[in-house]
Amino acid sequence: MAFTFTQLQQACQSEWDAYIQHDFVQQLGNGTLAADAFRHYLKQDYLFLIQFARAFALAAYKSPTLEDLRQAKAGLEAIVDLELGLHIQYCREWGISEQELQALPEARATMAYTRYVLDTGNRGDLLDLHVALAPCLVGYGQVAQWLNSRSETLRGQANPYDAWITMYESEEFQSATTAEIDWLNRELADVSPRRFEQLVRIFSDATRLEIDFWDMGLNQRM
Repeated sequence: MAFTFTQLQQACQSEWDAYIQHDFVQQLGNGTLAADAFRHYLKQDYLFLIQFARAFALAAYKSPTLEDLRQAKAGLEAIVDLELGLHIQYCREWGISEQELQALPEARATMAYTRYVLDTGNRGDLLDLHVALAPCLVGYGQVAQWLNSRSETLRGQANPYDAWITMYESEEFQSATTAEIDWLNRELADVSPRRFEQLVRIFSDATRLEIDFWDMGLNQRM
């Protein structure tokens, strides 16, 4: 039987829904999220993205084919050229300088998730690493889609977080999300049921760590 990313997601549906529809996300979409909570999240997300860029660089190192290498390069470019650049600009608009970002300590949730991904990639193969990365790259694309499907979501100047939604609904980011799902579908098609269960555990762990990251932002925890 050929497995797919949809089946991977469905195997962790309760965790996935708790992640995509987290209180942090809902409040962000409603425009009611506390400004200090959002600033705390923005600062930690910068540190998070630095580590995830390293993870995609690791994916490039582990890529056995040119196609795999191109996919890793696309993920790295999505973070370094798109997400990080927009993130620094966005932080500046929220009164957070790049110098302040570079001097920040990592929150425990930031360390837990990013190091889990890097450890999974170092211990396992390229598919293990991509599955650990998927809740971030694919998840944020789906978060934007989910927010836009809600009547409660405010768009435009009425919502101070509208630019955040715009970043992840953009054609560039959604294209990167689609490319990652396509790559995962090709690789998952050849795995055994036992191997799929191993990947489900990785995906579940990474999704739960994403939930912890939202919790960290919402509660402004270090």
